[in-house]
Amino acid sequence: MKTYKKLYNKLCSYENLFEAYEKAKKNKNYLPYVAEFRKNLKNNLKILQFELTNKIYTPKKLKLFIIRDPKTRKICKSSFKDRIVHHAIVNILEPIYEKIFIYDSYASRKNKGQHKALKRFDYFKRKVSFNGKKLKGVKDNNYVRGYCLKADIKKYFDNVDHKILINILRKKINDNNVILLIKKILKNNLNLIKNKSMPLGNYTSQFFANVYLNELDYFIKHKLKAKYYIRYVDDFIILNKNKNVLEFYKEEINKFLKNNLKIELHQDKTKIIPLHKGIKFLGFRIFYYFKLFKESNIRQIKRNLAEWNYLFKNNVISKEKLKNKINGWIAHASHGNNYNLIKKLFLIR
Repeated sequence: MKTYKKLYNKLCSYENLFEAYEKAKKNKNYLPYVAEFRKNLKNNLKILQFELTNKIYTPKKLKLFIIRDPKTRKICKSSFKDRIVHHAIVNILEPIYEKIFIYDSYASRKNKGQHKALKRFDYFKRKVSFNGKKLKGVKDNNYVRGYCLKADIKKYFDNVDHKILINILRKKINDNNVILLIKKILKNNLNLIKNKSMPLGNYTSQFFANVYLNELDYFIKHKLKAKYYIRYVDDFIILNKNKNVLEFYKEEINKFLKNNLKIELHQDKTKIIPLHKGIKFLGFRIFYYFKLFKESNIRQIKRNLAEWNYLFKNNVISKEKLKNKINGWIAHASHGNNYNLIKKLFLIR
């Protein structure tokens, strides 16, 4: 297996740090801490370069806050300077790992995302159901053949094992300075217990989540030889015409996760579901001929609308920004059959 050496100097280069800064400030130009950093940009980046080059860089303590989207999540916020370092690391590692990531991993990757994962699901469901072949004796067109293993990993980010992650990274990254910097980032964690967990909110956490579960991707694709598999972070699905095959996959996957990655499937959220019952995936409930928002997502958008209107009325956000938020949500909703919901919420006339 090819390994990559002498990456640290490239990571610490001014060009890489400037590119990382550009990415870190994206859609945040108006924020005070970005403006403050920008006042003396060249000098600030030179100082950061000096700290990294001389291995005296130390990340600041994370700030914790709670969001509900609709699940309650603890999000850790890094300082702007540390976010530049996170992007600088991923800038160097991403081209290496993009070559080995499987096609059907869709989170936090260029030219992927939720909507492409949903489109891929539609393609897979047609394959598994023989283009919508109905069950015998049933008139409802949505009663098609086929099953879906809908899986979820139990407290994934809380249970990522640092030692295992570093060993996975060492398979490709043969530069101890890069590894030491990554260790420093991983240890800067408010939820750290026995060298486990990655903070939700760090850009590096999103990237390392894919690196860690790339081991699972290879097991499913190359050992189990599952054809119809999609993963989005720690949520994944496998489609098959045979329920017994999916039962076998479920047991083998859980054994692999426990033995190799020290994580496990969430037993309450991991189920084998007939396609005709509708599969909840990436915020939608997907049937053969249509897909609708899950109830929890409908409740969330109602809360969002109330909050956006409040912020607009109190001059916190502009009319243009309010319009952009609404149009963005409509575009997302339009990937399903949600016209009546959009109309009901008075987002279009």
